Amino acid sequence: MPPSSTVEDYLKAIYQAQSAAENEHALIPTGQIASTLGVVPSAATTMVKTLAESGLVAYERHSGVRLTNAGEHLAAMVLRRHRLVELFLVQIMGMSWAEVHEDAEQLEHAVSDRLIDRIDELLGRPAVDPHGDPIPDSKGAVARHLHQSLLTCPVDTRIIVTRVLDQDADFLRFLEQHELKPGQAIKVVARDPAADSVSVVSHGNHRVTLGTGAASKLLVKV
Repeated sequence: MPPSSTVEDYLKAIYQAQSAAENEHALIPTGQIASTLGVVPSAATTMVKTLAESGLVAYERHSGVRLTNAGEHLAAMVLRRHRLVELFLVQIMGMSWAEVHEDAEQLEHAVSDRLIDRIDELLGRPAVDPHGDPIPDSKGAVARHLHQSLLTCPVDTRIIVTRVLDQDADFLRFLEQHELKPGQAIKVVARDPAADSVSVVSHGNHRVTLGTGAASKLLVKV
């Protein structure tokens, strides 16, 4: 029997938390998972114990949880479906990159792997989704790239936006309005720690100033 949508949501949340952690072997606190999924901590702990009994996670009481190989593979397949659906909705259906996340959240549990493979073929085996997030291949493998953020990249150097780490629709519309989508060339012209800001010049010498919180969510490559 295929895993339920709830199980898939938990596995995906743990997978993404592990990917974002500075220590790749760190355990993810159940409270963090609860916050991500919008559930109470006791509910997250109960589900994590169920996942542990199924062999999908390793759970240490008072420490946290980590995916097993089986759990990581299932989580990668959920992300594969989600990100390919997002790209399909943008490229084929003509939807805005700012509005596809919620639809993909629903469809990721409904589409079959056979349909996803056809979508993957139709789109030309893409490496990333509209937000620059890497798309796992049919075996669950994900290409790893080390990119800098607007806080760490060189100043006065041409860089390319590669990934946006925030799926908030208003934030995505702001980036689109200021030509800061993945694939677009920009340049950091100033950082002001006192003002907690980063100034960027995009195509056509359009200048915009971001707070450091927003700047940290834009990954780039030189």
